[in-house]
Amino acid sequence: MGTLRTPFAGPLVTVDDVQAALVGPPASRPVLVDVRWSLGAGREANQAAYLEEHLPGAAFLDLESALSGPPAPDGRGGRHPMPARQDLEHGLRDAGVRAGRPVVFYDAGPGLGAARAWWVTAHHGLEGAVLDGGLAAWRAAGLPTASGPVDVPEGDVGLPGGAPGRELLDADGLVRHQAAGGQVLDARPADRYRGENETIDPVAGHVPGAVSLPALSLLGPEGRLLDAEQVVQALTRAGGRTDLPTAVYCGSGVQAAHLALTLEAHGVGPRPAVYAGSWSDWVSDPGRPVER
Repeated sequence: MGTLRTPFAGPLVTVDDVQAALVGPPASRPVLVDVRWSLGAGREANQAAYLEEHLPGAAFLDLESALSGPPAPDGRGGRHPMPARQDLEHGLRDAGVRAGRPVVFYDAGPGLGAARAWWVTAHHGLEGAVLDGGLAAWRAAGLPTASGPVDVPEGDVGLPGGAPGRELLDADGLVRHQAAGGQVLDARPADRYRGENETIDPVAGHVPGAVSLPALSLLGPEGRLLDAEQVVQALTRAGGRTDLPTAVYCGSGVQAAHLALTLEAHGVGPRPAVYAGSWSDWVSDPGRPVER
């Protein structure tokens, strides 16, 4: 077993990047992984959308079972806890991910499922990439798509040991991060940050001192990420800074991964840590403070 090898310059790739890599030597062509996901849709609905249309040769990876663990009855760990190592490895192999070959994650928009796959695997030391704009960008380039199941050879990739590739925080780690002078960014929509229209989690509001920077506000009209200058401007307008250690969270660790991808891909500030349990974990302890 071994780790991934990537020819890409960073975690965000364009349609042109992927297309060029797919015509290279077979052993170095990227494995394409479709991480179709919509909140509350369930595996069957997400997989059905994948079967309807996907990139040629792409395999389906289920966010709920491969990229998340089962939620605890008391809510500790949040709605999408980090997956067990063996479950992640099993899911990647089922998707055909192979040692020595790059992997590109994508979805049908707005990039949340693909970003979650990128961050979780990167945390475990596997450096994949995300297709900017996903399936829509592929279609817009006039490239062919496919439908139906794909016969994917089983992968052999293994998760390396050693230090994590990306920093994972729990609630106590987030508190220590703030106490040390780090900033915290809330990636949820602004109304949920303010404590309005909360229909998902049992308590409304945000982590005290957090700054609102919705992940999806950093997408352009075509579903691609804004450029670095626009991201810096958005962060500054929100009251954030580019020179501080940064931690990000959302409702359950999915939009947070998208914001982490945006910041890292554009080199905006230090590489961010992710509080994967996020708000759904934070409010599982009634003793934690809440701000509205």
